[in-house]
Formats: sequence, C-alpha cells, structure tokens
Amino acid sequence: MIASWVFGLVWKRVSDEDDTPQPLSDQYSTREVLLAATIQGAVFGLIKTAVDRYGMKGVRRFLDAPARRTEV
Repeated sequence: MIASWVFGLVWKRVSDEDDTPQPLSDQYSTREVLLAATIQGAVFGLIKTAVDRYGMKGVRRFLDAPARRTEV
C-alpha cells in the first residue's frame, strides 16, 4: 500500500498526469507503459527490501537483547 502511494507520487512528478497507465490501455504509448512498469517495479522492490531489512534488524535486536530476570 505504501509502495502504491509512493509510485503514484513519483508517476505524477514524471508525467504530470494523475492516472497511471494501464498495460492494455490505448491512451498511452508503449514507451509510457514500459516506463511506468519500470518505475513501479523499482519502487515496489525498494519498499519491500526496506521492510524486510528493517524487520530483520528489529527481530535480531529483540532476540539478541539480554533476557529479563524476574525475581520472586
């Protein structure tokens, strides 16, 4: 969802259009459709990698934390 939002923002800056081109749409050239697909793939890959990476770091930080002792 974040990646879709980021892609929408990037596409608006690149193309000055609100709508992203659909692959089978006749309203856009092949160049525009392929450019949009390239940008979309890069954005989704970046967001997925960031989420995976920081998620892994969080888990490691949690697992490497010293165990708390509870005294009774």
